[in-house]
Amino acid sequence: MGGPLQADRRWRWASASRIGTSHQRLGTRKQDAYGVRGGARSLCAIVSDGAGSASHGGEGASVVCRHFLSAFRRWFSENDCLPDGETVKDWLDDLRDQLNLAAARRELTRRQFAATLVVLVVFDDQVMTLQIGDSALVGRRYDGNWEALCWPENGEFASTTYFVTDDPEARLHVVRRPLEHDAFALFSDGLESVALEHETQQPYARFFNPMLKAVDDAPSAGCLVALAEALGRYLDGPKLCERTDDDKTLILISGR
Repeated sequence: MGGPLQADRRWRWASASRIGTSHQRLGTRKQDAYGVRGGARSLCAIVSDGAGSASHGGEGASVVCRHFLSAFRRWFSENDCLPDGETVKDWLDDLRDQLNLAAARRELTRRQFAATLVVLVVFDDQVMTLQIGDSALVGRRYDGNWEALCWPENGEFASTTYFVTDDPEARLHVVRRPLEHDAFALFSDGLESVALEHETQQPYARFFNPMLKAVDDAPSAGCLVALAEALGRYLDGPKLCERTDDDKTLILISGR
């Protein structure tokens, strides 16, 4: 219901992030980070996954999320449109400089803060997506069908991907499109096996539809605290942890 020009769309979301059982066994910290910020006309959501091979990957993921949420907040406080690709690349350069400074203070290399990112930004009837690496973003079209907007991108070798810290530059994908969806989900690669069908490169509707229904039906806008707590319990549940031992982060967003 409602098309991309619907003026009174009220976005609502539930989000959660839980440590993987592999990190619990090793006594290491959660590597995922995420954030959501909604305004009167804009919505920004981000998921970042720190590299398991990086000593400060989880810290890098947290810096990535804070940086881009702040950059978009400042942009929309001063502008009445989405930023262009060059502006976003400048923000990425600023982020890499921040990570250089953090690494220098600890006598480390920037690579030790390696992290992926996937970002959704909605402004009025326009959408922007950003992606580096293997986190993913899917959307539900107005007819109820799901499609992948950012498919996980793997590296040259098995079990590798791309990071914001890569040299000589990060492999950033920036796409702008009209708003043609009434729901979205962003998630880290810990949920890839249960959320995506690789043969068809399509999201599993049977995974997303039951969880989105509660978000669709919520009467209020903004962050849905009770549903977020329930989502966290699901991510921590034994049934899901039997399928994946990695960190699990999921943001469910509805504008229906």
